[in-house]
Amino acid sequence: MTELATRPKHSTAAQSQHGHAHEQTQSEVHGDPKTTAETRELSGAQLLIELLERQGITCIAGVPGGANLPMYDALSGSDIKHVLARHEQGAGFIAQGMARVTGKAQVCFASSGPGATNLITAVADAHLDSIPLIAITGQVPQAMIGTDAFQEIDTFGLMLPITKHNYLVRSAEELLEVIPAAFELALSGRPGPVSIDIPKDVQNEKIELGSMPAPGARLPDPVVTEHEVDDMLSRITAAKQPVLMIGGGIVYADATELLRYFAEQMDVPAVQTFMGLGVLPSDHPLSLGMLGMHGAPFTNLVLEECDLLVGLGVRFDDRATGKVAAFCPNAEFIHVDIDNSEIGKVLQPVQSIVADVGNVLEIANRRLQPQSNEQWQQRVAQLKSDHPLQLDGSDEIFRPYGAIAAVAELVDSSANITTDVGQHQMWVAQAYPFERPRQWISSGGLGTMGFGLPAAIGMALAAPNQKTICFSGDGSLMMNIQEFATAAEHNLDLKVIILNNNHLGLVRQQQTLFYNKNLSAVKFEQRTDFPAAAIAMGMAGIDLSECENPREALKQALNEPGPCLINIPIAETEMVFPMVAPGGANKDMIVSETPEAAT
Repeated sequence: MTELATRPKHSTAAQSQHGHAHEQTQSEVHGDPKTTAETRELSGAQLLIELLERQGITCIAGVPGGANLPMYDALSGSDIKHVLARHEQGAGFIAQGMARVTGKAQVCFASSGPGATNLITAVADAHLDSIPLIAITGQVPQAMIGTDAFQEIDTFGLMLPITKHNYLVRSAEELLEVIPAAFELALSGRPGPVSIDIPKDVQNEKIELGSMPAPGARLPDPVVTEHEVDDMLSRITAAKQPVLMIGGGIVYADATELLRYFAEQMDVPAVQTFMGLGVLPSDHPLSLGMLGMHGAPFTNLVLEECDLLVGLGVRFDDRATGKVAAFCPNAEFIHVDIDNSEIGKVLQPVQSIVADVGNVLEIANRRLQPQSNEQWQQRVAQLKSDHPLQLDGSDEIFRPYGAIAAVAELVDSSANITTDVGQHQMWVAQAYPFERPRQWISSGGLGTMGFGLPAAIGMALAAPNQKTICFSGDGSLMMNIQEFATAAEHNLDLKVIILNNNHLGLVRQQQTLFYNKNLSAVKFEQRTDFPAAAIAMGMAGIDLSECENPREALKQALNEPGPCLINIPIAETEMVFPMVAPGGANKDMIVSETPEAAT
């Protein structure tokens, strides 16, 4: 058992909402915000860059174009590092990678028109996974808005449904309010993206400026009462077969140690959502691993028997619950979340607490009475033994689980892990031994192929002293392969492991299981030489199938400095099991490719 876990009291200027990695207070960084400087003349673009500096931004990923050139002109005189992405979507995911690994709001730049539309997928991805991203785009001059001018698009309208808030800035002076407010909005409550569209004439506009506004920081947390927490503790104590369901909200709340202490003292087993992996180490005795569509058989079967499910920082996503009407059929639900709109959206709880989950756990840990659930734990252990997760081929390097195991054995727990989207993503989620929060990032809600490589670049930029490993598939990697050049340009300690079956593997799997093996448009008839592509863009690249000693070659590639692509061919017939059929109940998971299982 761990010692009682505590954390510093919140300060509205010191830490982002949901407990993101602590920001320095504004006075520590900038001195007294009310200090009056001599009046200066600045352009809107210069003002923008100074405001971003005051927010603590040290790195921006982006692509310049005609409508945002004043921003880049101003950026050239700043200490902020700029990462020139090869595609605006790449820039958005690079910023996301930085945000996910640090917990701080990060910024990406794009120009108008196609620059802004290329950025949309990355913004939508941040929206669904609650990532604090500030997307700043150039726009045509205000007098030309609505005239179908060259590279004009309604960025405000396009971003509206996929952001927490967005702005069309009408004057340079507005930036004094908009920039701090954007960071406040991105970090407060449930984190998320904010879009700021700045016309070119606003960027060029000159204004006289004296004092600067205070940087934006998260707002105070919703208040939670001891009575609410006592009610939750009473329900958990009264339950005979309780289970915790822990998600990304625990990560965002910086509440991992609080959660571990709570689970251990209450002796309650815990399932983790896709976004919550790493909150409990994979070998923790209370960890039941990932639940849902590709969860272990015993994990989903434990949920069939639980009588109380306590959702902590989760949104009951359909990939976790499966068929909602059949999810945890014998259980009541408690739901703790910062976002009131999530309460009752999918499941109706017997108790809900709208609050920062870290605050709830902090109070709970002071007031709980340790307990033992020996009989329930014995039943959980029996289900684990009778219905284990089968990691077939875990000792074979040219099979998925074997490749993942080999990588995990050769790097320590300081390595950060990201994935693209597909079979490889689920294999890694099932099998990689995650030990800590923010060790793992992946596109959850939107499931964006092409996420992995640029997000890994962002992770490597934000954590340069840690190795970054990106697991990808040949389909996903092609979506943003141009960012090889970005990784090479910055000489990042980034290794891309491609599990290459020359197919859209997860599509092929679904067609095999649910479409009578009618394999349509899933095979890449023209193979790509990925090591050669990496080398052509300045990275190292190897193919383990061409190495006399693949394990030794893998070790050498992982340990050498700089970016490297490691191609590992796997069979096209490899599948990820278990798998719950779309719309099916978790209890009806498919555990192998058989005619009976596929019906």
